[in-house]
This record gives sequence, structure tokens and C-alpha cells, in this order.
Amino acid sequence: MTQTLSLALVLIPALVIAIVFHEVAHGYAAKLLGDTTASDRGRLTLNPIRHVDPVGTLLVPGALALLGGPVFGWAKPVPVNKWRLSNPRFGMMAVAAAGPGSNFVLAAVGAVLLGLAMPSGVGMGGDVGDGAALLVNRLGETQWLATGLFYFILINIFLGLFNLLPIPPFDGSHIVGGLLPARLQAGWEKLQGIGMALLLILIAASWVFGTGWLSQVLMPPVGAAMSLYLSLADAIAALIA
Repeated sequence: MTQTLSLALVLIPALVIAIVFHEVAHGYAAKLLGDTTASDRGRLTLNPIRHVDPVGTLLVPGALALLGGPVFGWAKPVPVNKWRLSNPRFGMMAVAAAGPGSNFVLAAVGAVLLGLAMPSGVGMGGDVGDGAALLVNRLGETQWLATGLFYFILINIFLGLFNLLPIPPFDGSHIVGGLLPARLQAGWEKLQGIGMALLLILIAASWVFGTGWLSQVLMPPVGAAMSLYLSLADAIAALIA
């Protein structure tokens, strides 16, 4: 139990940071493209209090971490008025892509910091779980810093790829919606309101019945991306060794 609580203390702050930057990136992209709604409502801030959803950002990921389930969460969505964008169709695609993009940038920052924190190199060996265990075994006094950075990278990769799923109301669905012919866009947008409920049902069913569809879809690209980011950390570590 102590180890699980310690892991939760590492995962939850990393998740909060990832989610806050994700939402702020949406808002800044919208502002650059003509929609100042998020700015007008004070949402272009890194203050987590303005973005945290008590259930989605704290209770759900905390409970999942304690129960050993897949850790994910959400924040209060940044408001975007597509009709105030200079080009509503492609503007929404750009705004949607900005969120996951910010997570991939954060993962890169985490990889650089990990390389600086562990000059002996990461050497994950291709498996995400083995990589975390290897860090704990090799780092001694700095193990919590490096392990925290490892999970920070992993959470940002997972959050970025998770949001790129073409399931309403995720960012990927807005990108797909912008690519659809005009005659199909209205019907696609109607799915935005029920998409999250359907996804939660699918995730719960996957966890309860052990079908693991989410892991089967996401973990291969997550693992591949994690290997790339850890290679970056290794390269940084080699430079300062």
C-alpha cells in the first residue's frame, strides 16, 4: 500500500501538469487564430485551480492508481468558439492538435531533464515496465527524481496519443471532423455530446472483463514513442558523461 501511495504521489502531479498545459495550449492556439474566449474567461493561465476538475483530474486518476487500473483523467475543457476562428473548419483542427502537441513537447522536456538527472544513461531495453524498474534499481538517491521524470514522459505520451483517438469528443475527433465532407460534419458533431459517456463505458468494460482493447490499441505506439524519448535522454546523458 505504501508503494502504491508513493506512486500515486508521483503520478497525480505529473498528470495535473500534463492536463493543464494541454488545455492552455488549446486556448492559446484559439487566441492566435482569432478566438479570445478562453483568454476573456481567464483560462490562459498555468494555475491548475482554474483548470482542475475535482473528479476528472484528482479523484478518478487517484482511484485508478490505487486500484491498479489505467491512469487517465481530464480537466475542465477550455472554451472555444469555432465561429470566432479565422477559418472555423481548419482552425478547429489546429486548436485540437495543439493539446496533444503540447504533451509531446513536455515529454521531450522530461526526456532532456531525465538525461541530465541520470548521466549513466537510461537503457530501457524496449519495455516500458522494465525501464521504470531499471531506473529504480540504478539511481540510488536520485531514484525518485528520475522515476518521476520517467512517468512524466510516459503520462504525456499516453495523454497525447489518447486524445488523438478519433472518438468524440477527443481532439482526434475534431481533426477527423475537419477532414470530413461538409455533408457529414453535422452528424459527426452531434456525437460529441455522448462520446465521453460511451468511452467511459468501454474503458470500464475493458477493465472489468479483461478485454484490454485500450492497451492493445495504445500501448504499441506508446511503447515505441517512449523508446524514442528515452533514446533522447540517453543521448543527453552521453553528452554530459
